[in-house]
Amino acid sequence: MLASTALVLLMTPGLAFFYGGMTRAKSVLNMMMMSWVAIITVTLAWVLYGDSLAFGKGNGFIGGLEYVGEHGLVNSATRVAGIPDLVFSAFQLTFAVITVALISGAIADRAKFGPWAVFTVAWATLVYFPVAHWVWGGGWLSKLGIEDFAGGTVVHVNAGAAGLALALVIGKRKGWGKDPMRPHNLTLVLLGAGLLWFGWFGFNAGSELAADQTAALAFMNTQVATAAAAGGWLLVERFRDGKPTTLGVASGAVAGLVAITPACAFIAPWAAILLGGAAGVICCYAIGLKHRLGFDDALDVVGVHLVGGAFGALSLGFLAAYPLLSGQRKGLFYGGGIEQLGVQALGPVVVGLYSFTIAWIIGKVIDKTMGFRVAEEDEVTGIDLAEHAETAYDLGSVHPGNAAMPRAGQEAVAARDVESVTGAR
Repeated sequence: MLASTALVLLMTPGLAFFYGGMTRAKSVLNMMMMSWVAIITVTLAWVLYGDSLAFGKGNGFIGGLEYVGEHGLVNSATRVAGIPDLVFSAFQLTFAVITVALISGAIADRAKFGPWAVFTVAWATLVYFPVAHWVWGGGWLSKLGIEDFAGGTVVHVNAGAAGLALALVIGKRKGWGKDPMRPHNLTLVLLGAGLLWFGWFGFNAGSELAADQTAALAFMNTQVATAAAAGGWLLVERFRDGKPTTLGVASGAVAGLVAITPACAFIAPWAAILLGGAAGVICCYAIGLKHRLGFDDALDVVGVHLVGGAFGALSLGFLAAYPLLSGQRKGLFYGGGIEQLGVQALGPVVVGLYSFTIAWIIGKVIDKTMGFRVAEEDEVTGIDLAEHAETAYDLGSVHPGNAAMPRAGQEAVAARDVESVTGAR
């Protein structure tokens, strides 16, 4: 469990690489910092009260306060047999961190860093902690019988819906739909996707909280579904666009990881291949929704995480077959009733609507009080310079005659050089 916890924590820096490579060069540092600050803020919130709200006894909607400040957990092992409470808490903490960080991709290139940090705490408190309790902490969705082994609903639908809300609150990037906004570094994208794939074994197999047959099934299904999804995405690109791309293989892999997350311990490996392949195809087409519906989801959080997570959760209503876990319900194709399919549909709908609504409210409040979006001039010049006084790439050597130029002028020239290289305006 310590190893699985470390693997899941690694996913957030991996996400920073994945998202950072997908943005324009002038905003890569800000994008990566949005993931890193989530590690800081959510860690502190989790230890102070988040663990208690998510996994305390409480009621059907929110946990109690018995674990505030991790009080009494140092020498206890009460929630999971054989696992110290602090290890279980640390494992669940890493899930909260990555969920919050996922949202940031929807608002790339245009969000202020300080207001984003405030949002991470508010959303985790009002949305993630309660939803984790609903599904995993003995809350009302858990009592209805929803199956979500590692977070299709709790993590991905939750984050995807919040990302959509913030994208609507903050608005479209300047030039969206007209100017090229291509990924500036596909090498970083592939590195980030690889780290996410690697860390996801802790995410899924580790959620069994034991080294046993169920963990082995979750591990294998994670691998095969991800491979199938990456292949499915590439096939769509090949036949639709003529060329398979590196961005496509990375995005397809993440779509497969997302879709298999809720189902990894409940379906056969052959079914995981079907699930993954379908997820790759569905999510590849789903990312086009933003252009049809007119919302600027910069890094496809909605198309991959909201759609992929909902698809994976719903699939259990049909494909759940393995009775390895006590009390597990089978899907419609294996003798289960329509009731389980209904519950699997209800979860993503309710969580999605709740997360969207609260995220929209939080975003609006922050926007009205602090201002969530950077100034237009800073967005054009480069959000890295405006928010962090840094640039990701030092191109000063391109202009050797600028040695006497003031530092601010050198940075502005470097930012323009980066834009000219990447085609970003």
